[in-house]
Amino acid sequence: MRQAMNFSLDDTQTMLADSIEKFIENDYDFESRQKYSGSDTGFSIDVWKMFAELGWTAVPFSEDDGGFGGSPIDVMIMMQRFGRALIVEPYLANIILSGGILRRAANAEQRERWLHPIIAGDLHASLAFVEPQGRYDLANIATTASAEGDGWILDGRKGYVLNGRNAELLLVPARTSGAQSDADGITLFAIDASTDGVSIDDYPTVDGHQAAEIVLDDVRVDSEAVIGNVDAGFAALDATIDDATLAVCAEAVGIMQVLKDKTVEYAKNRIQFGVPIGSFQALQHRMVDMLTDCEQSQSLLMWATMVNAAGQSDAKRAISAIKYKIGTTGRKVGEEAVQIHGGMGVSWELDIAHYFKRLVTIGQIFGNADWHLDKLAA
Repeated sequence: MRQAMNFSLDDTQTMLADSIEKFIENDYDFESRQKYSGSDTGFSIDVWKMFAELGWTAVPFSEDDGGFGGSPIDVMIMMQRFGRALIVEPYLANIILSGGILRRAANAEQRERWLHPIIAGDLHASLAFVEPQGRYDLANIATTASAEGDGWILDGRKGYVLNGRNAELLLVPARTSGAQSDADGITLFAIDASTDGVSIDDYPTVDGHQAAEIVLDDVRVDSEAVIGNVDAGFAALDATIDDATLAVCAEAVGIMQVLKDKTVEYAKNRIQFGVPIGSFQALQHRMVDMLTDCEQSQSLLMWATMVNAAGQSDAKRAISAIKYKIGTTGRKVGEEAVQIHGGMGVSWELDIAHYFKRLVTIGQIFGNADWHLDKLAA
């Protein structure tokens, strides 16, 4: 029999949620977010250091690594609130993705060298796992790593590398044996971004974040660059992307809740034909549908996070279920918010448009709705 799940927050989790909400209310309004997003780094370095000082960057990691031993539920709480403020600081790239690889596969010396500075906010890293031909198949890796003496030579191309503009450390899965789509034969490498042969072409993304295309051309690294065991890096990569998928789904649920609240408030105050548009029954029905979608997504997110934290056999199915939900009803909530706000709903000055852009982006990364529906059907 399955045990009943406890959906209530404990005292520590409540304090964590309150601290983030207080920070957002006092220090991270929409105008600040826009300023940070448009800066040279694409985020605020001072805010990122504040994240580290407040301990938020340490939450998912063990106490041995200088963390707080937090659970996926703690990360869900944080990401949901980050979504409400459209946070652009690279928590996903540095902590969930790069930190997830290092805490799973790196040895003690490598964690001391790379993971600890990431947690402290002193080192920026990127997980370069997306490849042009791979679509959403993590095992489809054409980037090669060939052994030469005591080191390796890497060649290949990586796309949509989050935080690539600022990355000092690149974590790169490359094929060291097997066929192009085999799960076996993938090795993880840590590469200094300034290494000869590494070229980074960064660009802003539609949702106010930034990413990069990275080319590896005859990049030479020594044996210490290997993270974990040769040919056995897929398990750590797969588990890390599962965590990242849940993280962006939590962010999306936070965004959906804000869009719903802002739309209801706007409908109460927007006067048309002498009455608030919220009095029109057709719009009331649409806003009730938004509320229902938000509540269903919240429930599904909590279930998926808890079964993943418990390591249950249906965890991957649960993750695909919530990602499908976000990719369909999440987009619907965004579209309704934009439409009910009218023409101003797509204007640059109104935050609604930017929330919607982030929702659309989240719907595409780590597998879109169709991809996860196929996984559920299989």
